[in-house]
Order: sequence, then C-alpha cells, then structure tokens
Amino acid sequence: MSEQNKKEALPQNKNGASPLLKVDNINVYYGSIHAIKGISFEVKSGEIVTLIGANGAGKSTTLNTISGLLHPTTGDINFLEHSIVKIQPHKIVEQGIAQVPEGRRIFAQMTVRENLEMGAYIQSDGNEIKNDIEKVYELFPRLKERRKQIAGTLSGGEQQMLAMGRALMSRPKLLMLDEPSMGLAPILVEQIFKIIADVHKTGATILLVEQNAQMALSIADRGYVMETGKIITTGTGKDLLSSDEIKKAYLGG
Repeated sequence: MSEQNKKEALPQNKNGASPLLKVDNINVYYGSIHAIKGISFEVKSGEIVTLIGANGAGKSTTLNTISGLLHPTTGDINFLEHSIVKIQPHKIVEQGIAQVPEGRRIFAQMTVRENLEMGAYIQSDGNEIKNDIEKVYELFPRLKERRKQIAGTLSGGEQQMLAMGRALMSRPKLLMLDEPSMGLAPILVEQIFKIIADVHKTGATILLVEQNAQMALSIADRGYVMETGKIITTGTGKDLLSSDEIKKAYLGG
C-alpha cells in the first residue's frame, strides 16, 4: 500500500488536525528488562483505538508511560502537539489525559459520590462539579442509586463503572482504559463495553487496553496488536477481527 493510501485508510480528524496523541518510537525498561521496544502509534480525536495482545505484551506499561507513571529512555510522546514525557502525572491529568487503571483502584472507604468528587480535583467550580456528577449519573444510573454507599462494598461491575465515572470527572480529552473487563462475569463484560461505546458517543476519545480482543475490536475504529513489547500489526477493528492470523492467536479461531 502506498503512503498516500495508508493515510486515506486511517480515520481522519474532522478538522484535519494532527493526532491527539502520538507515541513515537518509545523504549521503556523495568530495571534491565526491556519492556517496550520502540513502539509508535497514534490516536486521532474522536476515535476508539485499542491495544490488544497476550498478558505481558506491554499494553499496561504503554498506558502507564503515557500517564507519566513510567518514563521512556528514548522516544517521545506528544499530546496536543506537545511533548509530555517529562511532565509529572498530575500535570498530565490537567492537560487532559485520564486513566482508569487495571484493577480499578477506587477509594474503597469513601462513598460513591466522594470518589466522583475526588476525580474532579482539578476543577474549582462547585456548580460545574455538581453538573458533571449528574452527567456521570446519567451514564451510570446504578451509581446514582449507590451514591451514598461505601465504594468498597460495590460489585466488581459497579466498581468499574465508578472508576470510569471518576476519570470522566476530570473532563479528559483522552480517556485511557486498562483492562476494564478483568475479573467480570461475561454478562457484565458486555454491559461494560456497551457503556464504553456510550461514553464514546458523548464525544470522548478512547485508548483501550484489553485482553478480550473480540470485544475490544468490535467497538474500536483501529487496533494495534502487541507482542513482547512490540507492535506486530495494525488495522481497523473490522479488519483485525476478520484476520485469520488474529483469530488463531487471540480470538480462539
């Protein structure tokens, strides 16, 4: 495929602008372990992009590097056309990136509402925070029902909803989800992915890390397949779902 055709094959921003997020040839180490090996990818405004691959492929490490929790030894990460590789994690949140971590990591001793308020720590207008909480309740009616409940007593699916709602309280330009289906029953997995699609319909740009490749690719505009710290192939969600190679490796086909 020619470079021109490659460009045409990718979804474009409505205004033709540069990618919202561009990861450029980053290398990341855990001590002497070379965890991420020169990967490059991008996320355009309005897309759902997914990183899929086996456990240990480097997917979560990639998100943690974008969030500033880890630092690349080489390469660059640009968000809104500015490098963020040397910026502290809380400043990256202020710039518009929110991550829902693997394992959810809610504030277990706080109520549902208090968790949501914690997610709005970069906001200063009390009325705006109240309005944003109501928007979260519209997306997650169960959270409204449980708003006074201690978060640690919620079910796994409810805790995932809360973690997503808390992240949305920072009004992110890019929402990163790390293994949102982990540990959930199949019926709850379907519910969580429907919610992700609903969040996307509100205008959110989403970078999704997920071991459930079937579900992830079914809602993604594009996907990148990772293996031992490298990106080995990429394509639209539809194309990757129909790929015999991907089916055999990740979809049980």
